[in-house]
Amino acid sequence: MMKDLVYQFIKQHPLGVIATTNKSHQSEAALVGIAVGVNMEIIFDTIKTSRKYHNILQNPKVALVIGWDDETTIQYEGTAEVLGNDTVAENLKEIYFRAFPDARERAETWPGLVHIKIKPQWLRYSNFNEPQVIQELIF
Repeated sequence: MMKDLVYQFIKQHPLGVIATTNKSHQSEAALVGIAVGVNMEIIFDTIKTSRKYHNILQNPKVALVIGWDDETTIQYEGTAEVLGNDTVAENLKEIYFRAFPDARERAETWPGLVHIKIKPQWLRYSNFNEPQVIQELIF
């Protein structure tokens, strides 16, 4: 039941802040448009010249914060990878395109645009409203 709640929460929040680490071990954060797969994968796009892209290539461990309104949020940690062109990757890209219809044109016209999948390892759903709910999921 908690996984369904988390899935729906992420699906309703199309933005997240992703934190990556650069070669100097300093953290960097960026706001990204996100979509969620049925296995809680996060999908987003970026360009190859972005800091987050280079950071992910050298250290795929990332963290996200999703949602912040009404004292409800998800902290999400996982491993990122650049999607290729296989069937699984194409299915994940379709999830992203459904969430962001303009992303299909962007994928076809922006040089160096790639799609990233984040596989979850740990997340915490926190709702500080009554009744308060704080629950962790480990994958």
